[in-house]
Amino acid sequence: MSITENLFKLKENGTDVRTEIVAGITTFLTMAYIIFVNPAILGDAGMPKEAVFVATCLAAAMGTTIMALYANYPIGMAPGMGLNAYFAYAVVLGMHVPWQSALGAVFISGCLFIIVSLLGLRGMIVNGIPHSLRTAITVGLGLFLGLIALKSAGIVTANPATMVSAGDLHKPPALMAIFGFMLIVALDRLKVKGAILIGIVVVTLLSFIFGGNKFNGLVSAPPSLDPTFLKLDIGGALSVGIVNVVLVFFLVELFDATGTLMGVANRAGLLVPGKMERLNKALLADSGAIVAGSLLGTSSTTAYVESAAGVQAGGRTGLTALTVAILFLACLFISPLAGVVPAYATAPALLFVSCLMLRDLADLEWGETTESIPAAITAMLIPFTYSIAHGIAFGFITYAILKLATGRAREVKPVVWVIAVVFAFKYAYLPG
Repeated sequence: MSITENLFKLKENGTDVRTEIVAGITTFLTMAYIIFVNPAILGDAGMPKEAVFVATCLAAAMGTTIMALYANYPIGMAPGMGLNAYFAYAVVLGMHVPWQSALGAVFISGCLFIIVSLLGLRGMIVNGIPHSLRTAITVGLGLFLGLIALKSAGIVTANPATMVSAGDLHKPPALMAIFGFMLIVALDRLKVKGAILIGIVVVTLLSFIFGGNKFNGLVSAPPSLDPTFLKLDIGGALSVGIVNVVLVFFLVELFDATGTLMGVANRAGLLVPGKMERLNKALLADSGAIVAGSLLGTSSTTAYVESAAGVQAGGRTGLTALTVAILFLACLFISPLAGVVPAYATAPALLFVSCLMLRDLADLEWGETTESIPAAITAMLIPFTYSIAHGIAFGFITYAILKLATGRAREVKPVVWVIAVVFAFKYAYLPG
């Protein structure tokens, strides 16, 4: 029996080495855009882009390797979209928290995630929070990403009279971003693998012609990781408020990871019966990757829904994930290429992901206003306050009050009461 058979149980899962490797390449192509997008987003927060590029590749490789060898699932991992935006724009720029302290908050949330997974409390927390609020957090994140993308592309700009207004759509960055977005959507609809990555590459190439961009080479030795490695400040994270930052990281990581893992496993036919046999191992891999990523110097690492593309190509085991991890390591040597990607080239990718996240609105029970109104409040306040924390807080508080006021308090699980009371106390008694 071969090493791969021993490690991944290929025959038992009805697959072979060739199929798994092709599936791994497919998954990688659909999620490789993160090596360009993540340094751009965290760079806006003042983090050194080259070090973040290395941290992104290493965190993705490490997390995916743990998923491959420990949980044996065909699921790729990398710093999460939405979580990186919250880290950069809400925590660092919005709350004026140093990025080192924000990394400390990611580390603490990862440790909490590990404890919750080890104690088996994940199910109680996830099942205790209503479906409507879980859906609303995803939708709110999508709207938040959309606003950031439109701003990066110059399509939406600040206006002192109306707060926001349309930017100058005659400028090359806005026009190239619009073209890139349409290209990504069209390629995705035509089922072209790596549609997001192709969109980023095409707009970047156009930026050399129309945007005055300059080529700095293709391959080089990896940049130094020293500017971000072990630079997290745990004490600073605790001082800025565990409720505002850590709790939000924890909740979003929890829902994002669990939802993605269950969704991809379902697509792969790996739910037995209806349950994910090694879910706890997968969650431990996820939480371990969050901790490792914070030490390297990047925002929260999570399971990627793009892994469904590899599953569609036949991936069924951790060998698919291991292939993804190896390809992320190979990307360490293309840092000059990553450095020339402008913000308006990654904006179409952000906007596309944002639009996909909005489809969860269809899952809301709009006729039951004690469910739909808190969900709508959550989704709207995340972009309108430029803060995931405020959106979640007002959503939970509204949910608890409406259920209490309409005689439906028994429908509210204890975990919702706890979160609502914690946020209400924060607004009533704590500054900021």
